[in-house]
Amino acid sequence: MIGMLELMATALRFDQLSVGGIIMLILFSITLPWMTTGFWNASIGFLIWRFVKDPIAAVIPIASGIDPHAPITCSTAILLCIRNESPERLIRNLTATMQGLATPGIAEHMHVYVLSDTNDAQHALHEQTCFDELAQAWEGRLALTYRRRTDNAGYKAGNIADFCTRWGANHDVAITLDADSFMTGAAILRLVRIMQANPTLGILQGLVVGMPTTSGFTRLFQFGMRLGMRSYTIGTAWWQGDCGPYWGHNAAIRLAPFITDCELPTFTDRHGHSHYILSHDQIEAVLMRRAGFDVRVLPAEDESWEENPPTLIEYIRRDLRWCEGNMQYVHLLAMPGLKPVSRFQLVNAVFMFLGSPAWICLLTLGSIMLAFAPTPSAFMHHDSGTALFILALLMWYLPKIAGAIDVLLRADQRQSFGGALRFSVGFTLEMILSVLMTPITWLNHTIFLAGLLCGKKAGWGGQTRDDHSVPLDAAIRQFWPHTLLGFALLCLLGIRHPELLPYAVVLFGGLALAIPLAVLTSWPIFGRILRRYGLANLPEETHPPAPLQALGLAAYQSTSKTE
Repeated sequence: MIGMLELMATALRFDQLSVGGIIMLILFSITLPWMTTGFWNASIGFLIWRFVKDPIAAVIPIASGIDPHAPITCSTAILLCIRNESPERLIRNLTATMQGLATPGIAEHMHVYVLSDTNDAQHALHEQTCFDELAQAWEGRLALTYRRRTDNAGYKAGNIADFCTRWGANHDVAITLDADSFMTGAAILRLVRIMQANPTLGILQGLVVGMPTTSGFTRLFQFGMRLGMRSYTIGTAWWQGDCGPYWGHNAAIRLAPFITDCELPTFTDRHGHSHYILSHDQIEAVLMRRAGFDVRVLPAEDESWEENPPTLIEYIRRDLRWCEGNMQYVHLLAMPGLKPVSRFQLVNAVFMFLGSPAWICLLTLGSIMLAFAPTPSAFMHHDSGTALFILALLMWYLPKIAGAIDVLLRADQRQSFGGALRFSVGFTLEMILSVLMTPITWLNHTIFLAGLLCGKKAGWGGQTRDDHSVPLDAAIRQFWPHTLLGFALLCLLGIRHPELLPYAVVLFGGLALAIPLAVLTSWPIFGRILRRYGLANLPEETHPPAPLQALGLAAYQSTSKTE
């Protein structure tokens, strides 16, 4: 961070900094915590992947030496948390999970709980009928309990808290699943065996990867996320150790300390209104660690999947809920007794979103100052500015770049992603999408945070999970501010210093293209083209695993039709 600040100061000619330059330096410093942490997570993770014989054992020793056939002794509750979801999709995934657990010696230690917060009466009736039928179909083989709350107090955390009050004392471990989660029985059993072999382990977070999809947007998005998570997660696991992350799903929780020590606080805003915490997971993790129990992540791609949003607009809806939740951590930073790493996690989670308005203000102020400078060199030193530009891009995108390099250096990995050529083309397309999306998400966060200051909330609504096209009018309503700002800045620089347009397009061209980007990436034909040519392939598409094939995913059906 110090090095980047010094480079920024040098580029802005520190000896003759104006008030605007000082403001830019302050704004840049706000962007650095999240960016720098991501850079080092990726760097550490890449080195571990490349030069350590057993990377997983190196970062989570407690997972090594576990007997994969050890008897299950823990009473385990599998918690599926839902709200206004399609029962058919949920039952499809849940049935496949249950089939992997319904064996003698295991089934009697497992109990599935469907915890519903559905608030639509007609939807709730259909949901009740479907899960009653599922429970009857599995009667005598695997226990299933369906419960619907009529009060959504506390959102998902409140949903799980209600389970803990009613049934938590009956079980040792809980496996948390979201509505878009899918874990095989084998993946669940691995987590349970690690938990029961390590009594001081409070939370064990499994790595989650995206499921094959027909959506072109999701295909590119989760391809990049898959690459970034490889280095980022193992780097995080190495230095955070027993103060690891918890993402709220596809994880194992030790219920006794969770019930006694992880009750979420509420907070009061400046108007005296009480609020529940939306981003409950990381708070629960730091409370579990404060109670003396380890929180660790198992950074292995291990039959644990999730469905990602099908369009840019749906991605934004989910992202803004996280934004509101993370900003609530400001009220909790002074909680007593937290470990230093735990406290840092909360601070960094705030900067994850606080950096966005800093970036938008930095780009806007910098563009205006640059446009009114007589020459670009009068505003920013060319060599230092170019170095800053390249380094900032490298630091921001290094998790994905490191993941891509690791894949290209391994023959088996190249093959699993569809071959070097397809992988490289897919990675290029994903990086283009990422560069275009980055300023869009920055402005989304900025507008939303401004709304939060005025009392606007995101809340906890349902997600549209099925693939669909984004209508042009919906994209215009969502992204007209992005378009106006993007075109204004591009025109300003294009008129004053057209030689800088290539830099400007990289930095905020995505703002100007937000509307067509949202529409085009949602078109079914875009997804079909990517699948037809094997671009942004996941390993699960190159070599489909039996558990995913059994789900009858549309991505597999459409691929076979195309072929």
